[in-house]
Amino acid sequence: MLDYIYMKLQVQKLYSEAKLPSFAHSHDAGMDLYTVEDVTIEPGERVQIRTGISMTIPAGYVGLIWDKSGISHKIGLKTLGGVIDAGYRGEVTVAFVNTSDTQHVFVIGDKMAQMLIQEVVQPDIVEVSMLEETERGSGAFGSTGK
Repeated sequence: MLDYIYMKLQVQKLYSEAKLPSFAHSHDAGMDLYTVEDVTIEPGERVQIRTGISMTIPAGYVGLIWDKSGISHKIGLKTLGGVIDAGYRGEVTVAFVNTSDTQHVFVIGDKMAQMLIQEVVQPDIVEVSMLEETERGSGAFGSTGK
């Protein structure tokens, strides 16, 4: 049996047509975010799309905005970053880039992205003169083979 952390997420609708985030299935990690505006995204274009909501993310947590798999895989729309800090009280927006060669249209109420609420660890940052050695060392992209 899964043991979930219980929390209340306070969400304010900034416009009457805004939709509250929702979970499509009971065990989903991400809650769906919906657009509050009609937007056309041309190939290669970057846009910022409003959700029409603001929220109170509890201290010690963060809202991370991620792609909806179908939208990213089938359509080619990718979200660009998306960290909603606990102290932020403005409107949640989602940045996209259209990586496809066709335009895409969102209409008011469409699902466009998802948000995960995750616990945050804020480490003490300590400057050192040298880092400990590891087997991998400074090997970067592709350093482990195929």
